Amino acid sequence: MKGKMKAQVFYEAEKMKLEEIPVPEVGPIDVLVKVKKVGICGSDISYYYGLSPVGTATGKGPLVLGHEFTGEVVEVGDVPAMLGLFSPGDRVVVNPVQNCNACFSCAEGKTHMCEKLNVPGVTVNGGFAEYCVSRYTGLFKLPDAVSYAAGAFTEPLACVVNAIKKLEINPGDFVTVFGPGSMGMMMTQMCKSTGAGKVALVGASNDWRLEQGKKAGADYLFNASLKSSKYYTPDLKQSIAELTRGKLSDRALVPTSNNSAFEQAVEVTGNCGIIIHFGLPNEDDVMKIPALSFHTMDKEIRSAWLAPLVWPAAIRSLEEGLVKVEELVTGNFSLEETEKAIQTLKNNPGKQLKIQITVS
Repeated sequence: MKGKMKAQVFYEAEKMKLEEIPVPEVGPIDVLVKVKKVGICGSDISYYYGLSPVGTATGKGPLVLGHEFTGEVVEVGDVPAMLGLFSPGDRVVVNPVQNCNACFSCAEGKTHMCEKLNVPGVTVNGGFAEYCVSRYTGLFKLPDAVSYAAGAFTEPLACVVNAIKKLEINPGDFVTVFGPGSMGMMMTQMCKSTGAGKVALVGASNDWRLEQGKKAGADYLFNASLKSSKYYTPDLKQSIAELTRGKLSDRALVPTSNNSAFEQAVEVTGNCGIIIHFGLPNEDDVMKIPALSFHTMDKEIRSAWLAPLVWPAAIRSLEEGLVKVEELVTGNFSLEETEKAIQTLKNNPGKQLKIQITVS
């Protein structure tokens, strides 16, 4: 498909321009997607403000960001066409972590550790544009019952599904989730859908986010730092002990990058507990854990990085309504307003959970 398209091109910290650039060419293993909806991820904010390098050779642009997106197939490369996998008009969602299927990591099923990853929006141009190419192996058809807006949650939800699998919830478990953002909301819902008895949601800022967590199914709300909050507790461990007859939490999830929240998660988890380290820490963060009690209580810490081999489960979770995501959308912006949307999430996040860009 020849021609020009509108795209938000990121160059370096706080420098992004709406430009007309060529529609990307479709190679033999590619599919061209007309972008419909794009979610703004926390990593997009980090890239935009220069807090993290993008995945290019220089760590800078020019690059089109945006990796949480859905769209419609408009052109199919030779290989997927030969295999009959996709056709123009198909509604699709893009898995941006596109592995090579040829290295040792891929052969071992560790696809997120692939040595030759192709990542739209991080290493190559992504979804903040009218069109984007994807390798056919990173493309899934979107069920008719799932809207483009809901489908744009598939990538973060897949990361949640990976974390929930590692959490190994037993029926009736008490689970504590640290961080009432959109990830924490999806985790709360998935915990309840997969057998948790009670879920406590812990926040550190305003009550609005915590109360959104109540709508998502949280049974208990705690604010561990803001004394003016009606959910404030001066001793989170004691509060959870009172709810669990002294057992403490069976499982804990930490979608926030706040290192102290992770350390608190270890503290409030009881015997044989499992703690999932999920939020991306800063480069110089160091975990401090009481060694003796951690050892004698036989706890486990597991990290959950990306979403290997769980995309079908994430799509089915959306299709079957195990997680309600459209109600997490608190803002919609046009492609032209992408920079404003990113700035809003950084500078005025108080009543925001997920902002999406509507492209077409």
